[in-house]
Amino acid sequence: MANAVISSDPNRKIGQPKMGARKWLLKVGWKHVLGLVISLYAAFPILYILSTSLTTNGAVDSGVLFGEFSLNQYRDLLFNNTPDRPFTTWIYNTVFISSITSVLSVFISALAAYAFSRLRFRGRRGGLLFLILIQMFPSMLGLVAIYGILSELTKYFPPLGLGTLWGLILVYLGGSLGGGTYLMYGFFNTVPKELDEAARIDGATHTQIFFKIIFRLVAPILAVNALLSFIGVSSDYILASVVFTKPAQYTLAVGLGFFIDQPYSKNWALFCAGAIIAATPVVVLFMALQRYIVSGLVGGAVKG
Repeated sequence: MANAVISSDPNRKIGQPKMGARKWLLKVGWKHVLGLVISLYAAFPILYILSTSLTTNGAVDSGVLFGEFSLNQYRDLLFNNTPDRPFTTWIYNTVFISSITSVLSVFISALAAYAFSRLRFRGRRGGLLFLILIQMFPSMLGLVAIYGILSELTKYFPPLGLGTLWGLILVYLGGSLGGGTYLMYGFFNTVPKELDEAARIDGATHTQIFFKIIFRLVAPILAVNALLSFIGVSSDYILASVVFTKPAQYTLAVGLGFFIDQPYSKNWALFCAGAIIAATPVVVLFMALQRYIVSGLVGGAVKG
């Protein structure tokens, strides 16, 4: 007992000799150093973009981070809107399309995943295989078909045709339901079926079981799917550039491209400032859903 060393280190048991600096570095310290290097490597592009957005001339080759601190680029974007550059309208379009698409895709994917996980019907296995198959093909293969369908739809029902927000939302919904459904299907299978059986004994229907029991237990995968859908839609450039043709219809991803499309007049400061603003809703959504993006909410729900 006399040789025991008491330490505040929670990872070391009482009576265990203190680890030397060299031994600590070889066993534990190198992990902290490696983690710090990787964190700095990952954070450097973000810091570089933020530094460029705070400059006045938009130089990207100054070699000095935060050599200037000017908010002129942000003021110009938010308060000097023009018909050719309605930045606040781009923000509204992006948030509206991303939010509606995320909510609808999560809800419809959850309904489909519940049906595949809990119900037994003809074509169930074929439907699951089809969901996997369609994920093998990139969305760019359907650009011509999407443009043709929306062009014809414009003639008969203009609110869902080319150049409309709801038309693009329908396109995004069709592309996200496959992956979202299959992702949720695997998580739904982890929810004990004994919960469904107990609810049915009490007289609950499938609708009541889904909304009152299952829907609450699968909150983590709902949050993850909503976040992935929001990020994918808000950062999409190809589909939005095909559907929209006027500046007032653009999303942020399409609109920001015009700041750097001219070879001799690239405004990198405005582009970087716009990119920081565009990333803000994603960060806010991630922070709001952070406590739901966990696992183990259903652990211990059923004993035995």
